[in-house]
Amino acid sequence: MNWTTNDIPSQQDKIIVITGANSGLGLEAAKVLSSKGARVIMAVRSLTRGQDAIAQINKTNPSAQLELMHLDLSDLESVAAFANEFKQQHARLDVLINNAGVMWPPKRETTKQGFELQLGINHLGHFALTAHLFDILKATPQSRIVSQSSIAHSMISKLDLANVNWEKSYNKNKAYGQSKLANLLFTYELDRKLKEHKIDTKAIACHPGVSSTNLFRSSSFASKAIKLIGQKAELGVLPMLRAASDESIMGADYIGPKGFMGLSGFPVEVKSTKLARSKELARRFWDLSEELTGIHFVF
Repeated sequence: MNWTTNDIPSQQDKIIVITGANSGLGLEAAKVLSSKGARVIMAVRSLTRGQDAIAQINKTNPSAQLELMHLDLSDLESVAAFANEFKQQHARLDVLINNAGVMWPPKRETTKQGFELQLGINHLGHFALTAHLFDILKATPQSRIVSQSSIAHSMISKLDLANVNWEKSYNKNKAYGQSKLANLLFTYELDRKLKEHKIDTKAIACHPGVSSTNLFRSSSFASKAIKLIGQKAELGVLPMLRAASDESIMGADYIGPKGFMGLSGFPVEVKSTKLARSKELARRFWDLSEELTGIHFVF
């Protein structure tokens, strides 16, 4: 049986944060989860685009419980401010979906704190966000942390921890693959720590295969081809939704499309690379992430 949105149980009374919820897969996830009764906090960089996204959802679901909050993952100060504001307004957090991402900037760009842009937004910003929200996640029974990875993580066969910010040289494709490998290393190490400390929170990873979304904004031939052949957001979002809602999903599961090479199809448990599953690398990358951000998890 193919898993679809019909398999999502009621999300009534649940509070779900989705980063990058104003477009693409984040918007699609907000649309579906709010239709299941969840109160969805749409964490977005552009409040104007966020308002447009809410208007789009309200066209088909006027009663959707949606809340817009500003979050710029390229600025750790904004990440901290978001978390503080959220905790002032909410007493629980059932699901944190680390979805927002940037892909293939043609030249090396950096975040406000000087991190390579793809690593800074795709991994370090979400690492910091999860750490800042960790106390409320721990306090919420059966909470989940879902991180969006990519099949692009498989293009990384070796990780140079001394050059994660690509200061020695820059390859946009490998920098993106590294950031998506980081998402998996983070999920697996977080899962180990959660289990070690007997915390009732699951860390789960997912990937959308090749989906035609605004992530492919550039005019390059590769972006145009992917937008042409990629599956629609309604299908690409299913692994994320399953990771966020399926009660049979376990911590450290990796959910992705079941089709050829994981490019498309309905969501199932899939395998990541041997490098992604390296406990030693995950531990070292975790320590490096804490060092770079100056932020530490409290278990």
